[in-house]
Amino acid sequence: MNTQTILDKYIENIIQIMSPYGTGTGFIIGDMIITNSHVVSGLKEVVISAKKVKRTIAKVVYDDPNYDLAFIHYDFQSPKIPLTLTNKNVEDGDTTIAIGHPYGLNYTATEGIISRASRLYEDLEYIQIDAAINPGNSGGPLLNDDGEVIGINTFIIQNANNLGFALPYFYIKEALENFKKEKHDNIIKCPSCKNLIKEYRIQKDYCPECGVKLEVARLRRKGYKATGATKLLESILASLEINVTLARRSQASWRIDEGTARIDINYYENGIIIGDSKLCAIPSQNIDKAYDYLLEENSKFSYLQFSINENSIYLSYLIVDSSLTEVEGKIAIERLIKYADKYDDVLIYEFGATKQKRDEED
Repeated sequence: MNTQTILDKYIENIIQIMSPYGTGTGFIIGDMIITNSHVVSGLKEVVISAKKVKRTIAKVVYDDPNYDLAFIHYDFQSPKIPLTLTNKNVEDGDTTIAIGHPYGLNYTATEGIISRASRLYEDLEYIQIDAAINPGNSGGPLLNDDGEVIGINTFIIQNANNLGFALPYFYIKEALENFKKEKHDNIIKCPSCKNLIKEYRIQKDYCPECGVKLEVARLRRKGYKATGATKLLESILASLEINVTLARRSQASWRIDEGTARIDINYYENGIIIGDSKLCAIPSQNIDKAYDYLLEENSKFSYLQFSINENSIYLSYLIVDSSLTEVEGKIAIERLIKYADKYDDVLIYEFGATKQKRDEED
């Protein structure tokens, strides 16, 4: 099968994973989502989405920093054509397809060959590949030309051309089998003694078997907690009955969909907070009437303003972090969400503006 055929056939199995620390990829094997430990960032919960799964919160039930493997459980509908782990030998020169979401470019498939079927690195075997993998690919499947999973894309050599490494399928198979034997969720594999530890047995973040400090246990116990202006922004969003975890795209970025409008809120390092809704594109006819309307509405606003960038109309809220307060921030963001949906419809249906095309949710 060629690359596009494989992508189309197995695309329902490919998961995007989001945490406050970044995004990555996962894939379905059986009733579990497989990804890298570093993708879930030591959290007990992450946000996932897929072709047939809207953004939702899912539980990280297994974390193994030694293999850089993690398993996520969510009660999803099984894909029509499931992915399976291969039982074939992997050879130098075999064709490979890496699938993931690099840089937010969803469902990107890149083809390459196996440069080395078994490359030893820090006591583990890896498949060295020349297929292009980038940030966001981590945790995605590496497939052979029959569409079978031969590995999980795990890391690259920085500042090198197409030097990627995938953890081989037999490690994934071993980890899945051992996890299933435990018949228990919330398992951490100790990187020192290699025992599978039930999280409730861990005291003060130390392995009960060998006594080593378990960093993953500390991170899972601590969880993610926003601070400063970020904490205030999330408090404002929560007060508007917005699920902050689902809205969060990073530690300083949130997205809310309301009707036909999409609102992005970003907090920049220079202290500027911008809430933006990219509405429709300006109409191709009767532009002057649309401009007059925007100017008239702009004069009525407090907190918000219209602007045009290239041919797109924006509704925005801008403030510096030192001026943000709970009361006024709530008023402004509530209005931004409400009016973005309203004006998007007005401009499209009354002035002939063009509805924005959007890539799939990332």
